[in-house]
Amino acid sequence: MSMEEVVITEYSEPPRTSFIGAIKKGFRGYVVWNARSTRAEYWWWTLFVIIVALVATIIDSVLFSSDMLPGAGPVYLITTLALFLPGLSVWIRRLHDTDRSGWWVWIMLIPIIGLIVSLVFVLLPSKMGPTRWNNRIQE
Repeated sequence: MSMEEVVITEYSEPPRTSFIGAIKKGFRGYVVWNARSTRAEYWWWTLFVIIVALVATIIDSVLFSSDMLPGAGPVYLITTLALFLPGLSVWIRRLHDTDRSGWWVWIMLIPIIGLIVSLVFVLLPSKMGPTRWNNRIQE
């Protein structure tokens, strides 16, 4: 599937993203690594993942043994696998939007420090105009 793109040539506000729009972009662009995702798109996607994970955990606790660890049921595991690649793609595009390489995702391998650095990066505002990684915002 191809993604629509907005070419950025000068300062411009990124288009507004709704909750549903962010979910659609997340799934449509699950293998689009060379574009950008706005802060709103990233955080709407994160909220969606949290909601889906909670629902999957509830379904697991109702349908399967209550002796399982939370988050260890089959519905939760399948959900996690289904959302991993789109989530990784949204995260990398968010890093591109702040003018950072997608390789920064590897910082998460460093306990605590990686989490803090990643959180700071995704909280930063979008870089207006072209970045060194690309000049497109995924539509």
